Amino acid sequence: MASKNPRIENCGAILSSLVESLKHHHHSLSKKKLSGKGKVLLRALYGVKVKTLYITSVFAAVFSGSSNNLLYLTIPKEMEEVPWAQGFMELQNMVNPEIKNAFLSDRFTVIKDLEAVELGVKKLHTAVQEGSDTNVLVEVLKKSVMELSERFDLVSKETGCLLKTVISSR
Repeated sequence: MASKNPRIENCGAILSSLVESLKHHHHSLSKKKLSGKGKVLLRALYGVKVKTLYITSVFAAVFSGSSNNLLYLTIPKEMEEVPWAQGFMELQNMVNPEIKNAFLSDRFTVIKDLEAVELGVKKLHTAVQEGSDTNVLVEVLKKSVMELSERFDLVSKETGCLLKTVISSR
């Protein structure tokens, strides 16, 4: 967590290029004369791309520690009639401000809990190598791991709700 990962550092540029690719996909979709089934398939693929790109931007923002990587994607007028468009826009309008507020208030507790566990493991490792008493460190580490586990359970539950929402909007 403490080290800089070049893949995460460069994700903003990659996400921007994917947004451009998404615009190109929509532009080519609107110009093609397709059968009903072909149009449905391409619209479905467009929806998958939009949702995947948005979810990826959320992860990129959190892992990079920068809300600059958080995307706000718009649905072109021609695509607004797809069943998922309104739900997707509502999701962005609800999630994006929450994430930006979390950055402002420094509330990414799952990552902080993960860092606390990592620090606890390092301290315990050092104490074991030195032959020091580890009872206090083990208790602190145990508490950190339990807090992290509770937060992951909450994230898992919320991710499950998001998955159900995405599936039902299809």
